[in-house]
Amino acid sequence: MDEELFANPELQCATIDVPVDYEKPDGNTARIALLRIPASGEADGSLLINPGGPAGAGTSFVAANFSLWQDSPVAERFDIVGFDPRGVGGSTPSLDCYSDEEYDAGETPGFGAVYDITTAEQAAELADRCIEGSGGVENLVNAGSVNVVHDMDIMREVLGDEQLTFLGYSYGSELGAMYAETYPEKIRALAIDGAVDPTLSPTEHRVSQYVAVQQRFDELAALCSETPDCVLGADPAHANDRLHDILEPLIETPAVSNDGREVTIWDAYLGINAGLYSEASWPAIISALDALGQGEADEILALRDSFYGRTAAGEHTIDLDTNIAVRCMDWPRLTPEEQTAAARELGEVAPMFDLDELTGGAFRDECEAWPAPPSRDQPWVTPTSDLPDTLVVATTGDPGTPYTGGITLAETLGSSLLTVEGKQHGTYLIAGSDCVNDIVDAYLLHLETPPEGARCAL
Repeated sequence: MDEELFANPELQCATIDVPVDYEKPDGNTARIALLRIPASGEADGSLLINPGGPAGAGTSFVAANFSLWQDSPVAERFDIVGFDPRGVGGSTPSLDCYSDEEYDAGETPGFGAVYDITTAEQAAELADRCIEGSGGVENLVNAGSVNVVHDMDIMREVLGDEQLTFLGYSYGSELGAMYAETYPEKIRALAIDGAVDPTLSPTEHRVSQYVAVQQRFDELAALCSETPDCVLGADPAHANDRLHDILEPLIETPAVSNDGREVTIWDAYLGINAGLYSEASWPAIISALDALGQGEADEILALRDSFYGRTAAGEHTIDLDTNIAVRCMDWPRLTPEEQTAAARELGEVAPMFDLDELTGGAFRDECEAWPAPPSRDQPWVTPTSDLPDTLVVATTGDPGTPYTGGITLAETLGSSLLTVEGKQHGTYLIAGSDCVNDIVDAYLLHLETPPEGARCAL
């Protein structure tokens, strides 16, 4: 954990015990870490928050945004509670396939193993490493979202709330929607910011993300071309080729940062992806690519570190190991033919990634040798009319959870939809929009939903 971040005396920390396997309630236990900002006024309950992932640490998210919550009317009436899902941050069992040092050294599957698993032996090695590092098969195969949803209901009960008030960003939309379907009578308020489309297969969802990321990169290239000596060139139509020229040398010879860390092509792409999540970071991408073209890797590495939530001490607060474990228990498995075709399609819809190293080989599902089949149904939530008023916030230029996913999830849950015009992944509280904040605040506090067609602009 980031000790400085958690040193704030106004933060309260606790843990709760839950079954590792809900089919064995008297068996081994997992411990879930919680962090609370107590309500500044008389508390009406708790607002439980998941920042996304899979594998985002809610404790770190709430602590890092402490100053923003201080000014929020929601924090006057509600305790603000972030939690680390099992395997994440301060929660146990720890799910470890690779160490932080191995991530820093580039000794791990790139892009969450989308392109890096090419043989059955590599898939078996990944599963074996995860089993060994996670304390056994039981811990690993109970990491999926189905169990996290049950954990959330225990958190609600322990926090003393008859009904759940929940805010979920990105992947948190899956947890919130699944909770609503599992425990519809226990929902007070469900606010989703950046929704995953439940009607798409995981492969289709990933394609939609790459389409959106490419759109944001094209817009970045156009912005860059308006300045003299743009690192991506004066013609945005050639920006993908120029990007490849900058990044391809990293395949054979990683760059080296000032503190001696190697920067691989995977690191560079992760850094670009992280920066594209917010239009405010686009100048940082342009500057980082310019520096990288001149052999300086620190700026692109800083963006990469932000993607993983890497602390100054070298801890990755967004843990790819748990991300892999959750996907393996949530997503249906692909055959080698399907995985290879999926990689080809990603290169076609997003030519910024269309390098032979990324899309030109034969690939296998990272979860091929996982010790248990997925535990989650597909689709992971189905249409319902049994819920109270819920709210989905969807941003038109969101590269992580494309806007159409927000429309579809709102229709599936019967939610009100707030459309946000902007290029940002996640907006409530973190994007500085009074329009968005006021509408979400009114919903969380008073269950007031916006009128049909409501829109904000960043």
